[in-house]
Amino acid sequence: MGQTIIEKIVSRNVGHEVRPGDIVTVSVDRVMIHDIFIPFVADKFEEMGFQRIWDSDKVVLIYDHLVPASQVDDTRHFRVGDAFVERYGMTHVHRSDGICHQLMTEALYVKPGDIVFGTDSHTTTYGCVGAFSSGIGYTEMASILGTGTMWIKVPETIRVLIEGELPSHVTSKDIILRLIGDLKADGATYQALEFCGDTVEQMSVASRMTMANMAIEAGAKCALFTPDEKTAEYCQITLTDQERSLVGDPDASYIRTLHYRAEDFVPVLACPSQVDNIHPVSEYAGTPIDQVFIGSCTNGRLEDLQRAAAILKGKKVAPFVKLIVTPASRKIYQEALADGTLSVLASAGAMITHPGCGLCCGRTGGILTDGERVVATNNRNFLGRMGTSKVEIFLASPVTAAACAVAGKIAAP
Repeated sequence: MGQTIIEKIVSRNVGHEVRPGDIVTVSVDRVMIHDIFIPFVADKFEEMGFQRIWDSDKVVLIYDHLVPASQVDDTRHFRVGDAFVERYGMTHVHRSDGICHQLMTEALYVKPGDIVFGTDSHTTTYGCVGAFSSGIGYTEMASILGTGTMWIKVPETIRVLIEGELPSHVTSKDIILRLIGDLKADGATYQALEFCGDTVEQMSVASRMTMANMAIEAGAKCALFTPDEKTAEYCQITLTDQERSLVGDPDASYIRTLHYRAEDFVPVLACPSQVDNIHPVSEYAGTPIDQVFIGSCTNGRLEDLQRAAAILKGKKVAPFVKLIVTPASRKIYQEALADGTLSVLASAGAMITHPGCGLCCGRTGGILTDGERVVATNNRNFLGRMGTSKVEIFLASPVTAAACAVAGKIAAP
């Protein structure tokens, strides 16, 4: 019997064929720790009695959630992190370069077939390049730092087949939101999502990142795309035969297959206050808004900013509406500056912030209060995420978000 992508990755790592439900110990290729969790990881690591990191070159520490600091205690995380780096000889540290999930692939830390863990649920993002990546807690991370290994249960796989050409102004964000709406927030719990079809093949790596990023919102353990020449160019590698083989076999066993026609997708919203509360934008057209946020590890890449700028070019943000734009990394910021994208956004009235997590995690840059309504391109709209519990958060694509900023209300692009 054939294998799914996740089964192939794990089989190669452990040296024997695996099947869903098998519990195995894998050798970890890379780990990521961000600033919120480093104090807890450091404490647990030393509590466990470890004297050294198994391979300091495979550990990446990224300060992104708390920069720039917005609360007094934030700087404690930096001090603890810096001390941990110095004590254990870590070399891969990013103190203000952007969001962890953007940097892990952008800075070439992850390649196809890798097994990667991070102290953040959206670590599933790296499946965009064909890696098995998943979020873990600080206790598991401390154990990996000491041993270089992690136990997993091999997940079953849901195959998502998408064929055809997407309509104008429909993006991969609309696809993943629709999928989450169909599966619901727990519909893929501890399962792998495997994306395939000619629609997926036509997508950029950035678009695939958006989908892999939000797989966790359906409960998925990971999300996987077959590596191709776009992947190779992005990762600056030549694909090996093994990396090219990371495709689901025709006779592989899937728990279910979801088949979509690209032409059927429309711009959608995740409405307050659940990510699986999905509705067409048209159903909420005319709803007044107070703020628009374009950014995050879901939709803060160059193509996202360019798409928003295409909508905003020659226009102005509606009166009394704030448009906050946060590039996902310093590199993206510089690219968007060089090609004129940031100039277009600024001319339209956007407030452009330092690369980082910012408003997505309810920290710096645009916190809202009771009765306010925001259209945002990030990945979660839970109560209290961007301010008080009486803030209404609508999730959308950058194209839809930009259209809303111009209209001053929810509007289809």
